[in-house]
Amino acid sequence: MRSAVRGSWLGGLVLTAVAAAGLALSNPKQAAFERFAAAHLVDVIEREVCEGDVLPPLVRLALPNCAELVQAQNVAIGALVSRQTRRWNLGVCSLYRTDVGGQQVLVWQVPRFRATVLGVAGRFLVLHASVDDEGA
Repeated sequence: MRSAVRGSWLGGLVLTAVAAAGLALSNPKQAAFERFAAAHLVDVIEREVCEGDVLPPLVRLALPNCAELVQAQNVAIGALVSRQTRRWNLGVCSLYRTDVGGQQVLVWQVPRFRATVLGVAGRFLVLHASVDDEGA
């Protein structure tokens, strides 16, 4: 009986170690996050900025094709988001915290985009994303 308990305990420990090693090996790197940002976070930015009421009316008039402009710049925006992102590598997963914008341009405050993304098992999950039109 005692060896059966020890065997199941040891088997569980080995399974846990194998799972942790698999997660550690598939923990997404910063370059993968940049590709994710270019492909997916740009959609969030487009939705929040272009479809919301974040942009001042004068800017909206000057940029009637806001969504097209944002999508056309997806690689550049992805790189910008990546540069403004802090990564916490937790071994089996990574947590990415992005904070972009908030600068004053002439008389307009650029909206601040914030996102928290979990990278695990070669995938990314957006935990939180928002645009603060106050820029603070």
